[in-house]
Amino acid sequence: MTERKPPGVGFETWIDRQIREATERGEFDDLPGAGKPLPGEGKPHDEMWWIKQKMLEENLAFPLPGTLALRKEVEESVAEAMDARTEAEARAIVEDVNDRIRESHGRPLSGPPLFQPLVDVEKALADWRTRHPAQEKPAPVPEPPRGRRSFLPFIQRKKRG
Repeated sequence: MTERKPPGVGFETWIDRQIREATERGEFDDLPGAGKPLPGEGKPHDEMWWIKQKMLEENLAFPLPGTLALRKEVEESVAEAMDARTEAEARAIVEDVNDRIRESHGRPLSGPPLFQPLVDVEKALADWRTRHPAQEKPAPVPEPPRGRRSFLPFIQRKKRG
């Protein structure tokens, strides 16, 4: 549609002619999504649909305000602690997130006013223990058999002579 509407021709007539000529040239053949339902059909109208679509295509995330980001971080950390391999690792994760919560109490964060309480370490570890019943202790590492000589003196003698 690089040309302008000629004077004296009705606007609708000019558009209809443009569409008919493009159809005859085959410019509407094999368009992506042909024969498929329109995305979002039947859903309520969202004025921000194109922004959300672009963010999905570009794999972008909208940054959360500070208070909500902290709350999300706490939830993710507690879930990570529940999946930890050892109790000590779970404790370290929970204590680390508690340190970040303490830091946030000393400075203002953007977003809605939310007070994030500290995660109860003992309760989190009790939950971890219920998810990981008594794990088997690792087998002890066997000691080398006694009475065998080391190869080190042999290597050292070989270098000398």
